[in-house]
Amino acid sequence: MLIAQLSDTHIMAPGEKTCGVAEMDAHLRRCVESINAVLPKPDIVLVTGDVTHKFKEEEAQHAAVILSQLEMPLFIVPGNHDDRQVLSRVFGPEICPLSDEGYVDYVIDAYPVRIIALDTLHVGHAGGHISAARLDWLRAQLDDATEQPTVIMAHHPPLDIGVPETYEDGFSGAGDLGQLIAQYPNIERVLCGHVHLHTNSRWRGTVVTTAPSIGMQLTLDLSGTDASRFFLSDPAYLLHHWTADQALITHPIQVTDLDGPFHFT
Repeated sequence: MLIAQLSDTHIMAPGEKTCGVAEMDAHLRRCVESINAVLPKPDIVLVTGDVTHKFKEEEAQHAAVILSQLEMPLFIVPGNHDDRQVLSRVFGPEICPLSDEGYVDYVIDAYPVRIIALDTLHVGHAGGHISAARLDWLRAQLDDATEQPTVIMAHHPPLDIGVPETYEDGFSGAGDLGQLIAQYPNIERVLCGHVHLHTNSRWRGTVVTTAPSIGMQLTLDLSGTDASRFFLSDPAYLLHHWTADQALITHPIQVTDLDGPFHFT
């Protein structure tokens, strides 16, 4: 099974650049073209939040037009730059379903790896949040298939990755989430975005992987003394390969204009 992961697309309205400098729609088009060209084709594409930049419906519509060119199923969770109702309305219930409680929490059961989408959006806050009631929901989903390899997708990583701006608001409920996840050894990975960097962290018996933004890479200052800024970067995404040996291997993909490929001599 192949899973492509896009994150932090920060799409603006047509003709607008994100933060005045980043042509994120062009980067998203190149990522879509690259994913469609992967052989064998990915089974699904996951977008781990911040689809839009300013919560606007026209931004979501612009993203939806570009993402509609994907040749495989697409699934989305919202980030702190998104309006979950807008995303669900624009993309529809097949791609971004709202639960009866008004969250984008759902399960994808049609593949060898089971995927649980977890909405960590905390309206009015940059950081993440999960309530006790929704932890109960997550526990029920995990109890339904304790032997099946499972991936959780969410926008916010439930730990401090080391980018101050992305964790200054914290993650309310992350401790309880970690205690829950530690009880299920079949959770192969927690796939996130938010920090605009590709990272891997051993956490509560599993691995938390964050995907890079498709075009805005945050600066890394582990001293915690510098405000986060970003560099423009090549279009990028992650490709997760679930193998016959039941290993989940992650390949970072950069869509570059560099010459190649060449044979080794």
